[in-house]
Amino acid sequence: MRMLICCTLLCAGCRVLAAQTLAPNNRVGPEEFTATVIAVLDGDTVLVRRNGGLVKVRLAGIDAPEKAQPYGDASRLSLAGMVMKKPARIIVQAVDQYQRLVAQLDVNGLDVNAEQLRRGMAWEYSNYHSNQTLIALQLEAGRVRRGLWAQNDPTPPWKWRKLHPFVPHAVAAGCGKKQRCAEMASCEEAEFYLTQCGLVTLDGNGDGTPCEALCTP
Repeated sequence: MRMLICCTLLCAGCRVLAAQTLAPNNRVGPEEFTATVIAVLDGDTVLVRRNGGLVKVRLAGIDAPEKAQPYGDASRLSLAGMVMKKPARIIVQAVDQYQRLVAQLDVNGLDVNAEQLRRGMAWEYSNYHSNQTLIALQLEAGRVRRGLWAQNDPTPPWKWRKLHPFVPHAVAAGCGKKQRCAEMASCEEAEFYLTQCGLVTLDGNGDGTPCEALCTP
């Protein structure tokens, strides 16, 4: 009998140890924190400062036009007007393949993700298109032809990306020693240094666009 009890306890201990070994970094439950938005990269992605570091946050449930798409810049400016240099409550849902936090943003009680949809500045992109609240906001914006819906048959960004695959700049292999806009060879390189290397000095006015001389059409 004692041997049976000992074996049972030993197996239970092994299961606990195995679980800890297999998933040492898994978060339990949602994560929430407040951070100031220091850059708006596009209509659904921001950069925040947290614990002395820079963190990229992707707005959950929506997909904004890419920068080169119609309304891409309008979408970014819409988001910037709501969040730039403001403390945002960030409710994390996941971490995506690019190591961005996928989250809901709340600024002074405003659901920023939903507001981008209401303004017609993004597409609904919830889990398998199942969020009825977001779907309703998109349908309303489309019905009154608000924002990007003023276009005839606008192309969703996920389809646009397939037609225009991104080819990273050569510097994408790692962050180099460049520090100033004068050292950047292109807007793409400047954006990489801002968003991937955290070189926020390239965005002097904090509008999310680095090196205006290179990146302003």
